[in-house]
Amino acid sequence: MKLILKAAASAIALAVSSGLHADVMPASQAQSAWFTDAQSKIAHKLEVNSKFKAKNVILFVGDGMGVSTLTASRILKGQMAGELGEEGYLAFEEFPHTALVKTYNVDAQTPDSAGTMTAMMSGLKTDVGVIGVDEDIERGNCATVAGNEVVTALELAEIKGLSTGIISTARITHATPAATYAKSADRNWEDDGDMPAEAIAAGCTDIASQLVNFESNLEARYTGIDVNGIEVVFGGGRRSFLPKDAAFNSPDAVSSVEGDRTDSRDLTAEWQTMYENGVYIYDQTGFDAIDPASTERVFGLFNESHMQYEADRANDVAGEPSVAEMTSKAIDILDNNDKGFFLMVESGRIDHGHHAGSAYNALTDTLAFEQAVKAAYDNTNPDETLILVTADHSHVFTIAGYPKRGNPILGKVVNVGSDEPATAADDMPYTTLGYTNGFGFQNLGNETDADAVYALTENTGRQDLTTVNTEATGYHQEALIPLGSETHAGEDISLHATGPGSQLVQGVVEQSVVFHLINQALDLVQE
Repeated sequence: MKLILKAAASAIALAVSSGLHADVMPASQAQSAWFTDAQSKIAHKLEVNSKFKAKNVILFVGDGMGVSTLTASRILKGQMAGELGEEGYLAFEEFPHTALVKTYNVDAQTPDSAGTMTAMMSGLKTDVGVIGVDEDIERGNCATVAGNEVVTALELAEIKGLSTGIISTARITHATPAATYAKSADRNWEDDGDMPAEAIAAGCTDIASQLVNFESNLEARYTGIDVNGIEVVFGGGRRSFLPKDAAFNSPDAVSSVEGDRTDSRDLTAEWQTMYENGVYIYDQTGFDAIDPASTERVFGLFNESHMQYEADRANDVAGEPSVAEMTSKAIDILDNNDKGFFLMVESGRIDHGHHAGSAYNALTDTLAFEQAVKAAYDNTNPDETLILVTADHSHVFTIAGYPKRGNPILGKVVNVGSDEPATAADDMPYTTLGYTNGFGFQNLGNETDADAVYALTENTGRQDLTTVNTEATGYHQEALIPLGSETHAGEDISLHATGPGSQLVQGVVEQSVVFHLINQALDLVQE
């Protein structure tokens, strides 16, 4: 009898959730309507899963966003909303398809962003520290670049006639965004001032110059093609595009001399000359003034170096858009092309928060990244757009101890059945979150810029946290091994997908498979 009642209750609940009024319908009619509705939903899922080709692809990369970062971020998200936290999800964790991704580089067990992003962009794994080239490269040797360049998904999208865009909260010349468009023997060659004289003499060009001259470089590389260049570039890193001369400082420059270039070139001016219908912007006001319907292309450099951490964004001198705002604006511009688009969005400062030993900054930037993914999903047609959300690597970031359900994720461990912080064998409390290595403990109070820690000295090992507010924005977690910067980790990261072709995202895959997912959805290589 209990089983019959339970089955009946379940049927009624399902009918109500489908918009049926089971309480006023005959049982047979309610069951028939529920069956029809269920079959319709199954048919829709089968139809969606039969679609492998997309009009648009958006690749989201949370730099350094390992699985422990996702778990801690979803808990923080729930707790910020007044919930226990553990039961929630980040928006992209509810995408229908998920895989684990192996991140090693050809020459490294634990990878860097240059090698990992090159793998995702080209379908070929490569070495640490090199961009847009295969494993036959010798890092730092300009002479080994020629002949070892790889073609990227963004370049192939350009050749196919799609619109293209690059967004990063880091410098736009930093490893992850650079791997979409540049070929370099060293990820650090962001401008000519970063390059050794012999590399310049040998004919290698810096990454910033390669971005501005992307169109002509691509056409020179492949005979007979005609492309129109990248339509949207949003990020930080103005210093690599401006001469080392105070006369070229932007109105919101924070350094006495903003530019780093030693060749006297103003690449922002060169870009504007090259694209007369393009718009160059550097602050929130300029960003807000962009009309997506009438804007052909835009080049936005919102900071001298990296853009602000999300928690510190309000302190920017001239204001800068959030990663969600940049994503929405980019989509509105790129979808003016009826052929479709390819967009790469990186949240680069998740990685920087971890390097600085600040879980608070890493997690809040992850939540800002989640909003960007949500904005993309809400502003695109799910039947036409493949959205991939992944990371390039993880960090040595841990969730430890035995804290009770709902215990503040940034707080000290409080065991089940207790209201007081647990103590370790040294009779001192400890936090749930911590790092295996790095700069170590700092108590900076209400500071929202994680990088403030670099003005101090390493402080690793155990600290007495009894009177310390570990939930403060400026708290930096303890670390075991002293290093000037916390390191990446080598475990697998996750890949979440929705849209046409997302059903191929499953199992444990090599990082280079990300390129092949993009390619099969857009038929890039075939073109």
